Amino acid sequence: MASITICFDFGNTRLKAALFVDSALEELIVLQDGSLETVRVLIDRFKPQKTILSSVIDHDAQIEKLLTSTTKFHKLNHLSNLPFTTPVGKPETIGADRLALAAAAVYSYPGKNNLVIGLGTCITYNFINKFNEFIGGAISPGLEMRLKSLNHYTAKLPLVKPDWNVSMIGYDTNTNILSGVVIGVAKEIDGFVNAYNEKFGNFNALLTGGDTGILGSHLKNKIFADPELIFKGLYAISEVNNP
Repeated sequence: MASITICFDFGNTRLKAALFVDSALEELIVLQDGSLETVRVLIDRFKPQKTILSSVIDHDAQIEKLLTSTTKFHKLNHLSNLPFTTPVGKPETIGADRLALAAAAVYSYPGKNNLVIGLGTCITYNFINKFNEFIGGAISPGLEMRLKSLNHYTAKLPLVKPDWNVSMIGYDTNTNILSGVVIGVAKEIDGFVNAYNEKFGNFNALLTGGDTGILGSHLKNKIFADPELIFKGLYAISEVNNP
């Protein structure tokens, strides 16, 4: 009988789930909302033996009760059994999404220096050294946050949708905004990668998250792109904490 695991990722902008059959990622599901009923429908449909939740939002507490009563459930937090240590101030404040990304890097590239760049509502830079220590990183606004802020804090700038097909020199308001935001973020990422390279030497740079397809082609550095890295980390953590 196949082992079925559902990994839930509740982010600030998107709520998603990944279906694993044995160890293979079989399906990605974008949740229409974070309601108890939406989660219940998935549980009834796939009947998983195990579930894990990574959440950076204030979700309905009844969801955890449902998952606990119907599956072997684990909620990711700083007390989870993780393949790395967190020698930083206040490890309890590290977001669950960052813990999952760090775990995925360690499982995929053990004994290596890894910089994991998560592209979501915020851009997170997460550095895990070759001793499997998550020593921190940085957080900056993501693409949509930057685009929305230009619209919100000005009188006449429009709200522009992210697009990968943008040149450095814009020819109208929309393309000027896209150049400033998309090319600007790409330059930021390259700058961080270069700075880490100067400090640590050889390391893996991993790019993941919903905006990977938009930014990947604009980066100069060699970066391994895996949009679903967080779910691979969640599955690995689930296997350890839900034996």
